[in-house]
Amino acid sequence: MSQSFAVTNRLFLSISIPMTLAYISTPLLGLVDTAVIGQIDNAALLGGLAVGSVIFDIVFVTFNFLRSGTTGLAAQAFGAGNSTEIKAVLFRAVLLGLACGIVLFAIHPPILSVGLNLLGGSEEVQAAASAYFTVRILAAPLSLANYAILGWFLGLGKAKTGLFIQTFLNGVNIVLSVWFVLGLDWGITGVAAATGISELLTLLLGAALAYRHMTGDAYPNWRQVLDKDKLIAMMTLNRDIMIRSFTLLFAFAFFTARSADQGDTILAANAVLEKFLLIAGYFLDGNAVAAEQIAGRAVGARYRPAFRRAVRLSLLWGFGLGGFGTLVFLGTGTYIVDFMTVNDQVRQVARDYMLWASLGPVVGTLAYQMDGVFIGATWSKDMRNMMLISLAVFLASYYALFPQLGNHGLWLAMLIFLSARGLSLLYMCRLREEQQFCPKPAE
Repeated sequence: MSQSFAVTNRLFLSISIPMTLAYISTPLLGLVDTAVIGQIDNAALLGGLAVGSVIFDIVFVTFNFLRSGTTGLAAQAFGAGNSTEIKAVLFRAVLLGLACGIVLFAIHPPILSVGLNLLGGSEEVQAAASAYFTVRILAAPLSLANYAILGWFLGLGKAKTGLFIQTFLNGVNIVLSVWFVLGLDWGITGVAAATGISELLTLLLGAALAYRHMTGDAYPNWRQVLDKDKLIAMMTLNRDIMIRSFTLLFAFAFFTARSADQGDTILAANAVLEKFLLIAGYFLDGNAVAAEQIAGRAVGARYRPAFRRAVRLSLLWGFGLGGFGTLVFLGTGTYIVDFMTVNDQVRQVARDYMLWASLGPVVGTLAYQMDGVFIGATWSKDMRNMMLISLAVFLASYYALFPQLGNHGLWLAMLIFLSARGLSLLYMCRLREEQQFCPKPAE
């Protein structure tokens, strides 16, 4: 039996706006870490921070499924009005996060070795990167458990709580980084230690908030938490999201590699312009989270009107933001590029390809929003398959366009990739919606 609920602009924005603010705070942390290490007159430390952060970010992007997958499952349990399953989802996700973190810590030496070999750098840079990574990986179980807790709150539509948790995490991290590096002179290990301690404090905060939210209700027993079918469903969902994330990483790595083939100047220019896509992603991710929560809740409630309304509002606000982002980049892109690099040659080359990067926000909007819908509905298999198909379209477009258009062809292939992701998911969304809400009767 379906459970109706109203999907309004106010509901959608009550999730979208706080999470947009939360995601925007994340790049600030990276800037502060770089700035405090930059106060030490040692270029190798800056290089080590960059290399160590890249290795860590690649590893943790792989485990982002703990956030998004938990959001979808919690939203569906919330929509179904199943309070016991709501709590069970949190316990399962936290246990899975802790287990993955422990395994990650156990195998981190070969991960670090491979990462250093791939990224290179001088002996001093690699030593600094190793020191940073070795300290920061100690907090891996805590970080992944925090992913699960954040995802759980977002699944329940508690975006303000999510904003508070993320702001606390990044704020404490910034304060400790400044204190440990500039005050206590701990160097690059101080930045890593600050991250680890902030993850611990955030886990304690998140656990306290979750406990307060659940006080007075019956808790699931361990048999319910460790239900075999539910665990398999969660791991299957997470597996598909992980494959999707790997595929996306491969696409951007391919873009970077093909940029490098064209020389250092084009590589640098493309790297600067890629930041346009990164910035757009932070603005559109808040909208995607709102789509995750409301679409997942609608699936759990078996209420089709709410699902349709969630998709429409996601696209409406998404294209509004994406179009605004494109207009901003078209109008101010030159100033952004000049701020990001002082090299005149790189600046000029970046201007030649700026139109393509500026179109990225509006072209990529459909993909971002459909990702949110599919994660909330837990249609992970389709999301994985459409990503693989889109990658094939991207590679085919590159090999068809690059010989004639050069770097313009590479950028056009990237926009085709973004379009293919969005359009393929939109097509599948219509099919899955019909199957989800109007299932055929058993014969």
